[in-house]
Amino acid sequence: SVSNRTFNSSWPDLPECFQLSVLSWVQCIYLWAVSPIYIFCLKKNKKGYIMMSLLNRFKTAFGFLLWIVCWIDLFYTLHEGNQPPIYYVTPLVLGMTMLLATFLIQFERLRGVQSSGVLFIFWLLCLLCATVPFRSKILQASSQGEVTDKLRFTTFYFYFSMVVCEFILCCFNEKPPLFSNVVTDPNPCPEATAGFLSRITFWWFTSMAVKGYKMPLEAKDLWSLNKRDSSKVMVPRLLNEWEKEEAKAKLRYMLFRKNQATYAKPPPSTTNHISGGGEGESSPEEVEVLLSSKKVAHQPSFLRALVKAFGPYFLIGSGYKLLQDIITFVNPQLLKMLILFIKEKDVPNWWGYTLACLMFFTALLQTLILHHQFQYCFVTGMNVRTAVIGAIYRKALVITNAAKRSSTVGEIVNLMSVDAQRFMDLTTFLNMLWSAPLQIMLALYFLWQILGPSVLAGVAVMIMLIPFNAFIAMKTRAYQVEQMQHKDARIKLMNEILNGIKVLKLYAWESSFKEKVLAIRQKELIVLRKTAYLGALSTMAWTSAPFLVALTTFAVYVTVDEKNILDAETAFVSISLFNILRFPLNMLPQVISSLVQASVSLKRVQNFLSHDELDPDSVNRSNTVTEFAVTVVNGKFTWGKDDAPVLHNINVMVPQGSLLAVVGHVGCGKSSLISALLGDMEKVEGEVSVRGSVAYVPQQAWIQNATLRDNILFGNPYNEQKYNSVLEACALTPDLQVLPGGDMTEIGEKGINLSGGQRQRVSLARALYSDADVYLLDDPLSAVDAHVSKHIFDNLIGPEGALKGKTRILVTHGISFLPQVDNIMVMVDGRVSEMGSYQDLLKQNGAFAEFLRNYALEDIMEEDEANEIIEDDELFPDDALSNHTDMVDSEPMINEAKRSFIRQMSIMSSDGENPRSRSVRRHGCSQRKHSESQDKKKPREMEKLIQAETVKGKVYLEYVKAVGPLLSVVICFLYGCQSAASIGTNIWLSEWTNDAVTNSTAENVQMRVGVYAALGFAQGILIMIASFTLAMGNIGAAKKLHFNLLTNKFHTPQSFFDTTPIGRIINRFSKDIYVIDEALPSTVLMFLGTFFVSLSTILVIVSSTPIFAVVIVPLAVIYVFVQRFYVATSRQLKRLESVSRSPIYSHFSETITGCSVIRAYGRHSAFVLMSDIKVDENQKSYYPGIVSNRWLGVRIEFIGNCIVLFAGLFAVTGKDSLSPGLVGLSVSYALQVTMSLNWMVRMTSELENNIVAVERVKEYSETKTEAPWEVEDKKPPPEWPMQGNVEFNDYSVRYREGLDLVLKDITLRVKGGEKIGIVGRTGAGKSSMTLCLFRLLEAAGGEITIDNVKISEIGLHDLRSKLTIIPQEPVLFSGTLRMNLDPFEKYSDEEVWKALEHSHLHKFVSNQAAKLDLECSEGGENLSVGQRQLVCLARALLRKTRILILDEATAAIDLETDDLIQSTIRTQFEDCTVFTIAHRLNTIMDYTRVLVLDKGRIAEFDTPTNLISKRGIFYGMAKDAGLAQ
Repeated sequence: SVSNRTFNSSWPDLPECFQLSVLSWVQCIYLWAVSPIYIFCLKKNKKGYIMMSLLNRFKTAFGFLLWIVCWIDLFYTLHEGNQPPIYYVTPLVLGMTMLLATFLIQFERLRGVQSSGVLFIFWLLCLLCATVPFRSKILQASSQGEVTDKLRFTTFYFYFSMVVCEFILCCFNEKPPLFSNVVTDPNPCPEATAGFLSRITFWWFTSMAVKGYKMPLEAKDLWSLNKRDSSKVMVPRLLNEWEKEEAKAKLRYMLFRKNQATYAKPPPSTTNHISGGGEGESSPEEVEVLLSSKKVAHQPSFLRALVKAFGPYFLIGSGYKLLQDIITFVNPQLLKMLILFIKEKDVPNWWGYTLACLMFFTALLQTLILHHQFQYCFVTGMNVRTAVIGAIYRKALVITNAAKRSSTVGEIVNLMSVDAQRFMDLTTFLNMLWSAPLQIMLALYFLWQILGPSVLAGVAVMIMLIPFNAFIAMKTRAYQVEQMQHKDARIKLMNEILNGIKVLKLYAWESSFKEKVLAIRQKELIVLRKTAYLGALSTMAWTSAPFLVALTTFAVYVTVDEKNILDAETAFVSISLFNILRFPLNMLPQVISSLVQASVSLKRVQNFLSHDELDPDSVNRSNTVTEFAVTVVNGKFTWGKDDAPVLHNINVMVPQGSLLAVVGHVGCGKSSLISALLGDMEKVEGEVSVRGSVAYVPQQAWIQNATLRDNILFGNPYNEQKYNSVLEACALTPDLQVLPGGDMTEIGEKGINLSGGQRQRVSLARALYSDADVYLLDDPLSAVDAHVSKHIFDNLIGPEGALKGKTRILVTHGISFLPQVDNIMVMVDGRVSEMGSYQDLLKQNGAFAEFLRNYALEDIMEEDEANEIIEDDELFPDDALSNHTDMVDSEPMINEAKRSFIRQMSIMSSDGENPRSRSVRRHGCSQRKHSESQDKKKPREMEKLIQAETVKGKVYLEYVKAVGPLLSVVICFLYGCQSAASIGTNIWLSEWTNDAVTNSTAENVQMRVGVYAALGFAQGILIMIASFTLAMGNIGAAKKLHFNLLTNKFHTPQSFFDTTPIGRIINRFSKDIYVIDEALPSTVLMFLGTFFVSLSTILVIVSSTPIFAVVIVPLAVIYVFVQRFYVATSRQLKRLESVSRSPIYSHFSETITGCSVIRAYGRHSAFVLMSDIKVDENQKSYYPGIVSNRWLGVRIEFIGNCIVLFAGLFAVTGKDSLSPGLVGLSVSYALQVTMSLNWMVRMTSELENNIVAVERVKEYSETKTEAPWEVEDKKPPPEWPMQGNVEFNDYSVRYREGLDLVLKDITLRVKGGEKIGIVGRTGAGKSSMTLCLFRLLEAAGGEITIDNVKISEIGLHDLRSKLTIIPQEPVLFSGTLRMNLDPFEKYSDEEVWKALEHSHLHKFVSNQAAKLDLECSEGGENLSVGQRQLVCLARALLRKTRILILDEATAAIDLETDDLIQSTIRTQFEDCTVFTIAHRLNTIMDYTRVLVLDKGRIAEFDTPTNLISKRGIFYGMAKDAGLAQ
């Protein structure tokens, strides 16, 4: 009767005995079981206590009341007597439990716990267990018409209301404890103070999501990192474990050596192998090999250190994962019960409702547990990355030079970026290693129970699909590599084109290069197309897999045995199990490949961390006995333990306060000596001691990426007076006036925006400011100009300089300073050959005298240069703009760049006033402009960001247009069809299962299986066609967008390239085109896929239970809401994360290059701290990124769970009209929907990020274009220009809108065949004349006619191809020499050779193996500058038009080349009109006429002789050049 009353009545009720025992004891057992562990944990965790608050008082009071209520029950029972024992036990136990709970409330308060999960679950259990008696007592009372047991009735309801109150109070949060660090933190992470509920649902993140949605997040909005995730805690934790491992390994090695020694004869000594080479002697190499093989066996294990440091925390996550795996299998069982329930018509309805609610609860629990597991894994990953980066950084500062040489800076940075990242990725997957097999086994077990051996058929299909997918992945990877190669080639070419765009325009070569780019692009698109074929195949495999598995399994199941009937629960339960199986099967290969990668990384990091470290005690710093500041006794030093020593028996004594110069030939060990004194070398024997602190100036100045001031202060406090005197001594004051921000100028990486001399002087200033005792100066004067080095020696290093009284060791090549030093030490081949004062050494006539003779000649030349410079200096303030004689011979290209920069600077300013005052004034205005533009920029950027939201719709339309509107519709239609087919197969399956109810199975089997298969295959083929069409559409769009961008860029006027950084344009061609090529298509594919899956789910549920439509609207609203918040915030967080990531790596590579400087100044720990801060800064934006995904996951999956709930509930309500097949269909669809909803949000977010690329490419495809290349109706005759007459009429021109005129009202006529020289000061408008003839600048007024054709009316190419120019900078493109001379292949080989002969390149080219196909490297690097200039001449000779413009190279590249060019022009172009822009007058003294420009107007225009006799501007210039008296 009990079972009847409980299970089969429509108003179920539980017996009172059960209520009193089980229901009352559940929560008690729980609390008593958990509390010992909990109390132990609380004891260990001391956070300070919380003040007694109102909330706390109420909680405690209610707890006492509950205890009293329970005991009233107990005493009442005692008072009554003769009751069954349960009436005594239960109130007693409950009362005790309530006391325990009250105690816990107070204990938590004292231990600073703000919100308790343990008690929350306890009160929840109490509440749930009390609802049953609550209902049954009311039912009893209503059935009997009166209350029988009045006291118990009252106490129970009092108890119930108290429990409800406690439960509600438990949801609230206490104040943070006193003395906790939360209070002092400016922007604490709310997680620390969040309540239990808020924690399990990640509610605490909502504030960030809202903020990110309202306005773009900035770095200051981010929460500070939790203490336990910071580098300060994490790195030492790993390093401690690693040190233990190292100690163990050492011990093992020692034991091993000991055993070796006892069993084998001692290995022969490797150092002195002069011992007659007995037969037992093994060569040192062999010993080395033996030793190295032993070493490997005894390397400390980095893996063990990682496991010990992060294992325990990670295991919590694994625990969650285990729970989640088990819960996953509850839902298919519940589904089975639900379908059975629908079949049985006479079961009470509450059964169904209970099942639906249970499904909802298990799904909810699964969601929460899963996301907590993810949270633990991701946080572990983040901590591992922090710790690994920290460990590598600390190691990099102390490894020996030998170790450092074994890996490049790039490799070490890779350890930090790539390998640390791999550990991080692995931790998120790691649990899958055991969880995937577990899930597979469980799923197979349950499937076996349902279907028996037929399961194996389905599993076989799944396993067969794995190699198929693997094969596709391999091929795709191969294609990706190929794709990258094409892409790199294309970007390299684009880079060259953009760098030489001016030359391309002058030669009218654009179309040839456009063809080259499009040819590469075509190859790229072919590879993309192949990848698309594969992609379509793999998409098909991926979507058809579940269907194929179901088909084979069910077909086998039905045909194996007549008695096997496919009914609803069999079919749908197994389908939901197969769906569970899909995930681990697909994950396993991924996990394994990720494991392999991580193990490689592990090896690399382990090797790096096992490198030898420098011995900190090799240099004795505490020496105070002798009067010598630096002593080396019997020193023998080597760079690596196994290398030959570089320095032998060095004996040096440097008295306190003296200046020692170290001289010697290149490579004799001067710098090594300095390194030895710093302790950077391995000391083989001897003693080194240095008294006091050290300052070090390396040969190659090391400059940090910081402000100039920070570089000089180097961590010391700022003292203005001292600072200014340092600047003065290092001759840096004039430089500060030229730098845009003075001493607050940000200096780029490696000091990129300083000249070599400035870098060296900053390095000196740093040393001087540090105020050390001993100064080690490694050739600091080599990089600066002669007159500056004199200034520095006098004011800084020399006997009267700022460092007098300090001990200085100066390595130098400059002979002029040697007479002024105290002592000179001469080094030869790593030994000290002589030492003494200048006079002594001269007398000895040894190595030093020879050294002097060698260097004297060079020095005399230097002196002359210095004098020349000083004359030159009238134009440039002291060495300010650049040390323009720094590196004349070695790096002409750099010089070219510098010179052109100087020229531009002077073009910008008007000519004529005193140059010095001008430069200062210019600096002032540039700074003002700078700040103005900054202010202007801010609001514009904000507008742009805000605009970004509204732009989206338009951009999507643009993309659809690029794909093709018709094609877009077709794609959507195909996706719709495949969804329809997919729904069709499942509806057919549900019809098939309904046969079981009507018992008409046997005769229909063939037909059922056949149609099911047909529908399924239709779906597979449709999805393949759909994804392929989509890929084709995307590739078409990519092709179109790139083509438009390229065409536009070739038609863009020169002014655009002058004002836009090349990097920005290249970025459009590389990053944005990459996104359009590869990232966007896959995103669109996923998006469409998930969108249609979600849609079909909703359709299926609505069609089976129409009432479901009511619920869709509120759920959709919540969904869109969450999605908007997430997308906005996660995008900002990603941006912040990537912005804060690069400083870590750049700071690291900077540190590695400068570690000897850092160590010398003792700034080791400061740099470690800086690195930690940078890593923490990066994790600060990474952490909310992780949480945002969890936050989204919990919310979206909650919506998915609601869909399950309502699908179940409505199925129960409409039970009478529904077949079990339909219910199975709709609920199993609902169970799948969560995943696709989740992915849909992620894909929307990706899509929004990626579609921006389309917008950016579009923006640059629509910039203003120049005039058309060819104007059909105005084409000049092909032989034009015949004579070569050129006329300017009132011609004016400006560089861009809004700038001043460069040429003003120029009128002149030149007859054909005249030779015109154009001269004038810098900025007078000489170069502008040529640009006007080629229409790189369009006229502002007036016109130019050539042979009666107005040049402004004809097409640009028609004009430019008829003029010839030999430009100032010789630009070559990578490709063959032939291509560089004649890209359109217009001329025959003989003509090309003839041109080469006239341009004096014939000999050079015919000596090359490849002849005309000689490959020129990028920028023509493999030709000398002179040869490049001659190639330009050869181009001109090939073209041979009537008008030639020669823009002379400013730098005397070399006089020889120049004479060759001049003589060739005189002979080959004698009947042409020649315009020469002259920088040296001797080239134009025999020209027909000379045009003198001044401030954009014609000052003089006549024959050279007449001009000289006029005594005007030209005469002055000629006199300066020594061509006139």
